[in-house]
Amino acid sequence: MGVSERFDVVLVDNGSTDGSVEMADREFGGSPAFRLRVIRNQRNLGFCEANNQGMEAAASPYIALLNNDAEAEPGWLAALCAALEAEPGAGMAASKILVWETPERIDKVGHLIYLDGQNRGRGTGELDLGQYDEPGEALWPDGCACLYRRRMIEEIGGFDEDFFAYADDAELGLRARIAGCGCVYVPAAVVRHHRGATLGLANLRRLELIERNRVLLVAKLFPWRLVWLNGVFYLARLAAGALAALRNKGEVNRFPGPGAKLRVLWTMAKADWQALWMLPRMFAKRRKLTPLRKLSSGEIIRLLWRYRITLRELSEQSN
Repeated sequence: MGVSERFDVVLVDNGSTDGSVEMADREFGGSPAFRLRVIRNQRNLGFCEANNQGMEAAASPYIALLNNDAEAEPGWLAALCAALEAEPGAGMAASKILVWETPERIDKVGHLIYLDGQNRGRGTGELDLGQYDEPGEALWPDGCACLYRRRMIEEIGGFDEDFFAYADDAELGLRARIAGCGCVYVPAAVVRHHRGATLGLANLRRLELIERNRVLLVAKLFPWRLVWLNGVFYLARLAAGALAALRNKGEVNRFPGPGAKLRVLWTMAKADWQALWMLPRMFAKRRKLTPLRKLSSGEIIRLLWRYRITLRELSEQSN
C-alpha cells in the first residue's frame, strides 16, 4: 500500500438519528476518489462490536480507527502507516491526541495504568510544550485514533465485545503486548479529540462501564499475583480518590454535592457486582489465550510497572 495515496473508508453507524450517516453517504458515497462503505446498525451495538464490524469489512494490511468525535490533521494516516512499516515487530501505532477545545493541551499520547487495572492517558491535561514530540514506544494506543496491523488482529482477535465500551482499547492493547506485539508512538500523527463526547464526562453510565471493565481486564489478562492483590490496590485508589475529592480534585469532583457523590459510590458498587457475575466468562477467555502468550508473568508485571501511573496522579487527574 502506498502510505498516503490509497485507503478505503468504512463508516460504521451505530444507530444514529441525526442524519449524519445520510450526509456522509450523500457527500462521499459516489466519489471515485473517496472509497466509502457504510455499515448501518439499527441500534447502538457499542464501541467494540461496531469496530469489529469495520475491521472485518476492511481489506487492507493496516486498519486505522478514528472516532466520530476526533478530527485528524493532514498527514495523520501517512505518519501512522510509515511508523508501522518501519517497525515490523510492532502491531499498533498511537497518535498524539490533543484536546479539541484547547489544542494546546494534551488529551493522551498512549496510555498508563495503575496496578488495579484502571488506566489513564499518558500526558492527560498537560500543556503541549514539546515534551512528547519524540517517537518511541507506548504501552498501547487510544482507540479513538490509532492504527493496528491486520495480521495482529487476525492472530489475537479484535475487541472483546463483552466490554461494550471503555477500557476496550486497554484490553486489546494489553492482549497484544502479552502476545509479543509492540506499540509505537507517532507524534507526527496528530488528532484533536472532543473528550467524553459519547456519554459526557459526568455520566454515571460512563463510570459504571469504566469500573466494570477495569475488573474484567484484570481477570482476563493480569498475572495471578496481581489478581489476588487487586483489592488492596483498589482500596488504596478509593482512599486516595476520597482525599483528592476533599481538595476538589479528581474524577469525583465532577459530581458536586453529597447526593451526587453517593450516587457515584452506588454506581461503582453496581459495576463491581456486574463484573463479579461476568468473571467465569473472563476466566474462560483467559484460558483460551494461553497459546498466544509470549510474555511471562514477570515480564507482564515489569511492563505494567514501567508504564504505571502513580496513585497521586491517578487520584487527582480527571479522565
